[in-house]
Amino acid sequence: MLRILSLSENSLSGNLPSSIANGLPNLEVLYLGGNGLSGKIPASISNISKLTVLDLANNSLSGQVPMNLGNLQNLQILNLMGNKLTNDPSMLELDFLTSLQNCRKLKSIRVGLNSFHGILPKSLGNLSSSVESFEASFCGIKGIIPNEFGNMSNLFDLDIGGNKLTGTIPKILGQLRKLQKLRLDANKLQGSVPVNICNLENLYYLDLSINQLSQQLPTCLGHLTFLREIYLDDNSLTSTIPSTLWSNKEIQILSFTNNLLNGSLAPEIGSIEGMRELYLSGNQFSGDIPSTIGQLLSLENLSLSNNRLHGPIPDSFGNLMSLKTLDLSKNKLNGVIPKSLEKLEYLKYFNVSFNELNGEIPNEGPFKYFTVDFFMGNRELCGASHFKVKPCEHNTTRISSKTRVLKYILPSIAVVFILAIAVVYLIRGHSRNKLLPALSTFAITVERISYYEVLNATNKFSEENLIGEGSIGSVYKGTFSNGMIAAIKVFNLDLEGANQSFETECQMLCNIRHRNLVKVISSCSNLDLKALVLEYMPNGNLTKWLFSNNYFLNLAQRLEIMIDVASALEYLHHGYPSPIVHCDLKPSNILLDENMVAHVADFGIAKLFTKDQRISITKTLGTIGYMAPEYGSTGLVSTMADVYSYGIMLMETLTKKKPTDDMFVGEFTIRKWVHESFTDAIMQIVDVNLVNAAEDNIRAKESCLLIMELALECTTDLPEERLIAKDILTRLKKIKHNFVKA
Repeated sequence: MLRILSLSENSLSGNLPSSIANGLPNLEVLYLGGNGLSGKIPASISNISKLTVLDLANNSLSGQVPMNLGNLQNLQILNLMGNKLTNDPSMLELDFLTSLQNCRKLKSIRVGLNSFHGILPKSLGNLSSSVESFEASFCGIKGIIPNEFGNMSNLFDLDIGGNKLTGTIPKILGQLRKLQKLRLDANKLQGSVPVNICNLENLYYLDLSINQLSQQLPTCLGHLTFLREIYLDDNSLTSTIPSTLWSNKEIQILSFTNNLLNGSLAPEIGSIEGMRELYLSGNQFSGDIPSTIGQLLSLENLSLSNNRLHGPIPDSFGNLMSLKTLDLSKNKLNGVIPKSLEKLEYLKYFNVSFNELNGEIPNEGPFKYFTVDFFMGNRELCGASHFKVKPCEHNTTRISSKTRVLKYILPSIAVVFILAIAVVYLIRGHSRNKLLPALSTFAITVERISYYEVLNATNKFSEENLIGEGSIGSVYKGTFSNGMIAAIKVFNLDLEGANQSFETECQMLCNIRHRNLVKVISSCSNLDLKALVLEYMPNGNLTKWLFSNNYFLNLAQRLEIMIDVASALEYLHHGYPSPIVHCDLKPSNILLDENMVAHVADFGIAKLFTKDQRISITKTLGTIGYMAPEYGSTGLVSTMADVYSYGIMLMETLTKKKPTDDMFVGEFTIRKWVHESFTDAIMQIVDVNLVNAAEDNIRAKESCLLIMELALECTTDLPEERLIAKDILTRLKKIKHNFVKA
């Protein structure tokens, strides 16, 4: 007599036979998860009366969940996660849950990542008190959280995140005294964090992020002694962090990013010895950074960026030997960068840009590998040339007589030296019988490269050196005599507007610096040639990686690239004194370096906003399929136009469909396609290679849903309803965090 049938992750396909119960009358455990099963769940499965475990997770099952599952009176575990199951569309509630009230031995219900579109029934309160785990995340649930959850007295895991729940968090959840994990994230919940949550004395994981919660945090949160991870980011929480929270010595992860929290950071932070991750960026904290943070010896990630913090960077940070990332950017910090940070051998990311720091940038330890982007926006920093800051002046004792000699001799030497250079320059120009390069209207801070150097580097612009061709010119790979390899963008001067595009791109690239923007190395400009010498990207552009058969990007790589682009967009829109609109975001303008880090390129039609946040444009900008609808109707361009293009690019990156694909005709656009597929059929339109890779990874499917939802919010018809770049970046980082930790 067969009692256990386990065929999980065996590449089974086809439909479950309707006669499945006929030959298995004594079956107690049925594991068929992680296969390719499709079709409906046969109603006859309810005839296997001895069944205690039914696991059909991570298949492609569709149709309604059978209403007669309640006949399985011995059922203890029901797992239907990660399918395409629906509820009865004629019913407002998820009625199949009501049928489960007959299963009095039921302990675990897992139905998330399906295509339900109803509200949670009040009959949940009639489920067996033996239910310990209820998971229904990312399945389109609407309405409010019913108070009847309070009757499930043995519940220790409640996860209904990633839905469309509204209203407030019911105070009655405080009755679930055995609850250890509570996830209500990524909904539309409002109101305050209820004080009753503090009754959950066994709670170790709390995630209320990405909602619309406001008001103050309950002071009693610090009394939850088992609390290890707390996520409250992306809400509108106000006031200060309760001092009682720092009394919990066992918290490991605390994330309050992007709220309205204010006040100073308490020195008591340093008492939480087990803290591994601390995220407080995007708030209104002020005052000094407590030196006691240097006592958190287990700390790996610390983000205090985009606040109002001032004072010095504590020297005690040099004690954080486990630290991997440290982001202090966009504050008002002053003083020097402590040399003690050179000891942090695991530090991979260190950002102090846009502060008021001075003195020398350390150049040992992890600082050997940091780039200029981490230090920009601090006028008084000095250091090594690769940081592109002024050299440091090291004071030495000078003899007064020597000073007097230098006072009179140096000016004479300088005059002679300048005259000599001028003579040599004129002779060289005459001998080559070429016109001297004309000065451009913008200022380039790096040394110009001559026409002949460009010619030699590209082997006279040979075909084998041609990387790509665009609407305004061509890009060549160039190898210079000193061994430097670069990308050389040569503008076609026969085209109308080429000179203007050259000037625009030079103006933009020579005045902005960010790790995710392509870097300008030099330029060449005379009557015969206008070219930009740019950082070479050996992995080509995103289009190649999405549409060439020989290349593949997994979900983690695509997500990382989109985060890179969002980071560049945030800098262009919010990190520069005047907002910059790129105007032509698309995969072919996203270049990938040797580490697959993305860099936004091609600023030939970018616009710099000085006063107004919108510009009326009469000349065609951008690329069909990526342009925002308001440009076509009103001719207005704003930062929201970039957000729209970014949203289309998100869709393209996940679906591997270009917005100009033949399937999109008339009003049927890529956005409409995604919108009509959201959420019940979203995995059917995602790139098939990602779907196959994600079959056994629930978080991967979850991430695809969240990314597509984000893309839809970026591409609404009305610009004012779109997300801003800062929020896009925050949401993507949250998706990445949940995906990676799974």
